[in-house]
Amino acid sequence: MNLPYQLFIALRYLKSKKKHKGISFNTLISISGVAVGVMALLVVLSVMSGFHEDLQKKILGANAHAVVLSYKGGIEDYRSVMEKLRNEPHIVSMSPFVLGQVMVSSGRRAHGVFLRGIDPSSELKTTDILRHIKEGSIEEIITENRGQKTEDRPPWIVLGKELASMVGIIAGDTVNLISPVGEIGPLGMLPRVKQFRVAAVFEMGMFEYDTNLAFTDIKSAQEFFGYGSAVSGIQLRLDDIYKASLVRDSVNKKIGFPYYARDWMQMNRNLFSALKLEKFAMFIILILIVLVASFNIVSTLMMNVMEKQKEIAILKAMGAKNQGIMMVFMIQGLLIGIIGTMIGVTGGYILGKIINNYEIIKLPADVYYLSKLPVKMKLIDFIAVSFSAIAISFLSTLYPSYYAAKLNPVEPLRYE
Repeated sequence: MNLPYQLFIALRYLKSKKKHKGISFNTLISISGVAVGVMALLVVLSVMSGFHEDLQKKILGANAHAVVLSYKGGIEDYRSVMEKLRNEPHIVSMSPFVLGQVMVSSGRRAHGVFLRGIDPSSELKTTDILRHIKEGSIEEIITENRGQKTEDRPPWIVLGKELASMVGIIAGDTVNLISPVGEIGPLGMLPRVKQFRVAAVFEMGMFEYDTNLAFTDIKSAQEFFGYGSAVSGIQLRLDDIYKASLVRDSVNKKIGFPYYARDWMQMNRNLFSALKLEKFAMFIILILIVLVASFNIVSTLMMNVMEKQKEIAILKAMGAKNQGIMMVFMIQGLLIGIIGTMIGVTGGYILGKIINNYEIIKLPADVYYLSKLPVKMKLIDFIAVSFSAIAISFLSTLYPSYYAAKLNPVEPLRYE
């Protein structure tokens, strides 16, 4: 099969002169610039996608996909509300909860946390946090909640691993819970204090939850916070997390005032919006690396045009049109972009795999919420980066190609 002469000449121009074998140095620099830019962009976008997905997974593992709350501060008839939502589309499980702030203390150490009162059996169907128990037994907790509790033992509590380390306790120890909203005594308002037994320790891998969250049975929480038979809200688990807004609107119409529903996207809107904006900003910033590499392509093509003026004149004398001359240098620049992009995509994929599999970069969990650098490589990111890099490479060929096409063939051949 015969190649078009434009492609044949473009391939020849990628190589060095006869006395130097292989690709020319300028071409190699241009390809390397595009490859490094593409690789850096893919690795950064993959890390940010991984961070977004890992954070979302941990947030939705510790919290429900949606919650039903009350403007009055508590839900007295929560069982009837749950019954109304029983056959609602996309809701696969529900669990009531009581939530309040307390101080956990042991000896001279103390730390403020959110205490969530739960029913362990329904909680296991609604969130994943009880599946991350590292010390103790979840079976013991479920057994106690079924009415087999020993009366002389304090109620159970589950703490996060970081919290347990802060206050210096392990599974089996006892801790004191202090509520800032206490009881009125002879000397005024006194804090409510109660002893709990640490039945288990969980580890979500997210510092925020491992430090600031604790669980106990719902009846103990109702008694401790003075809720009576009311609950703070009802957690909902959905079959599709991305239909949370539809479920929220449907639930709001069905239950009506004074109750209302909130979904996970609403409750974490600022965080995920910031992550999305940051990813877009990094794409724009890092695409500038490819843009800088495109200047190498421009300079390489311009040098080729100046060096090949005689050959361009000969081609025109043989009948080549301006469009044909433009195509030669456009194909040359496009080939540089395509080769550089392919090398960059391959390098970005391999580097992403290495970072993900070998965890070569560790993170301080108290700053970044995560203990390792997550990587999630998405096909859409690879397609977007590849298209952008090739498009920029193509655009960088326009001026040198136009300049080559407009050269006067008489001058280079005047003294030949």
